[in-house]
Amino acid sequence: LWGAFDDYVEVLKKRRENTKYLPGIPIPRDLLITSDLSAACRGSEIILLVTPSHFLRNICERIKPHVSPEHVVVSATKGLENSTLLRMSQVVQDVLGDVKIAVLSGPTLAREVAQGHPTAATISAAARSTAKTVQSILMTDKLRVYTNRDMIGVELGGSLKNVIAIAAGIIAGMQLGANTMSALITRGLVEIARLGAAMGADRRTFSGLSGLGDLFTTAVSDLSRNHNFGFQIGRGVSVEDAEKSTEMVIEGIRTAKAAAELARKHAVEMPITNEVYRIIYEGKDPRQAIASLMTRSPKPELEEELE
Repeated sequence: LWGAFDDYVEVLKKRRENTKYLPGIPIPRDLLITSDLSAACRGSEIILLVTPSHFLRNICERIKPHVSPEHVVVSATKGLENSTLLRMSQVVQDVLGDVKIAVLSGPTLAREVAQGHPTAATISAAARSTAKTVQSILMTDKLRVYTNRDMIGVELGGSLKNVIAIAAGIIAGMQLGANTMSALITRGLVEIARLGAAMGADRRTFSGLSGLGDLFTTAVSDLSRNHNFGFQIGRGVSVEDAEKSTEMVIEGIRTAKAAAELARKHAVEMPITNEVYRIIYEGKDPRQAIASLMTRSPKPELEEELE
């Protein structure tokens, strides 16, 4: 697998274009392309990790000999590790130990960022100085970066929204309209914030870029892999065929499993997430899943009104 990656890197060097994932977007000439992890880390101030979640641990193990205390390791991976239920920054820390870690999240569809469309994102780190360092380096006239101390909330917002985006895609594929979509996104955000609070996050984070912002973008955009995966299911395509239709990683598939386990672990009610899990892993018909959601017992909208 690593040899095949080396070959692909050589192709990228010659073409200066990622024809597989970002066709038509030229790679800037001042960006060095290499598969040599030592060379990539040497002399750098920031190491930016943007791998699929299930590869992150392995990549961290590979770069460990080349990481020093002076580096800031930034995770832009939006997912959870299924085997451990760890957030991505926890995986990084588990492998690399005592290093400066930050997380980058927000509504940042790759193609739109690469095309130079104005974009905003959030950088979070335990130390404010670390977050501000990364913020100052990443900020451009096309990318506005905010800081947030709530790493738990920023990471959970970025990962859990993928599950709700699959549900949104199913709604779109079934052509159920704006009312249904609005209810789905709104109540999906409630679920994300509910689990986040149980895990120590600040609920206010989920009203920000890494919460509502990322959820909205991923739930409704045709550029969203998770939305498109759900859309195909909503149109009647099997889960297996929908997943095979793209070479890209659909993070929400794995995250649905981890999220359902976290909900049980923390005794948090996440009905939409649980129904997405049942559709993907138990073969439940989406129409039955919607019926299950709509016929649940009556509840107040605001949780503080619960008796």
